[in-house]
Amino acid sequence: MLIVNPFATSTTDAGRDALANTLSSRFDLTVEVTTHRGHAGELAARARDEQYSAVIVHGGDGTVNEVVNGLLGPPSAPVSDNTALPAIAVVPGGSANVFARALGMEADPLRATGQLVELLEQSARRRVSLAYTDDRWFLFNAGVGTDAAVIKSIERQRNSGKKATPARYFATTLACFFAAARQHPTVTVTVPGEAPMQAAYYAFVSNTSPWTYLGSRPVNTNPGTTFDTRLGVFASKSMSVWRNLPLAAQMLRHGADPRAGHILRADDVDSVLIESDQPIDMQMDGEYLGVRTRLEFGTAPAVLDVVAPKTD
Repeated sequence: MLIVNPFATSTTDAGRDALANTLSSRFDLTVEVTTHRGHAGELAARARDEQYSAVIVHGGDGTVNEVVNGLLGPPSAPVSDNTALPAIAVVPGGSANVFARALGMEADPLRATGQLVELLEQSARRRVSLAYTDDRWFLFNAGVGTDAAVIKSIERQRNSGKKATPARYFATTLACFFAAARQHPTVTVTVPGEAPMQAAYYAFVSNTSPWTYLGSRPVNTNPGTTFDTRLGVFASKSMSVWRNLPLAAQMLRHGADPRAGHILRADDVDSVLIESDQPIDMQMDGEYLGVRTRLEFGTAPAVLDVVAPKTD
């Protein structure tokens, strides 16, 4: 089954048709186009029940997240291990496409289509871990504070007709950073075996690296976190420009290993507790989900089959 989100940032009718024609010339293909929020999850559940061998997603990270949650069911009551689940494949169609790129898929949809055909013909599969919170699976990261505020602002700008470009993300991030610096820090982050970090401004929990991309450049908060490890955590007690500029440079550097006295970083933990004195913005896989005051994070190893290049 091919699930297409026609509203994703970089999907087009021509690209969808080219993808569908290429795949249908080699495989038995059903094409479904989403029409409303949550539709991708409904289609994925149907693909599971009708025993499709693979679900291919052409859309952004939010669409992929919907598909995975529809396929697996909620973390509190997941689909039985005895149920044969379709593998997930992704042809990027969003703005960042973090999940697909972290799996080793090409960022360009046309090149990714050719890559996917080869992978499907080779039956290339791997199993990856997933993280969860708020009774929902996430693929690569979730966070509270600044990054969620950025996504909320970008979504508002997109709804007003503005395109989500790397330049717009950068400008919005700067605006949200300076806005957060004027606020009182409310976040407490607790990692097993360590003293809680109190009075943090923001916190990220990662299921892989990079955390995101700035155009073609990966941004790494927890480079030791992969789809084969447990959770990565990154939180900050300072919004000082002079303390964070060197940290940002570390995160963008090749072979990044960001370290600073004002951050909490852990790359391989079983669980994380994030609490806030006040309701705080939250995002998951690049989708704004409103405000929360308490989130418990966990991880499930080797829970999802993906069509992707094999790791070394």
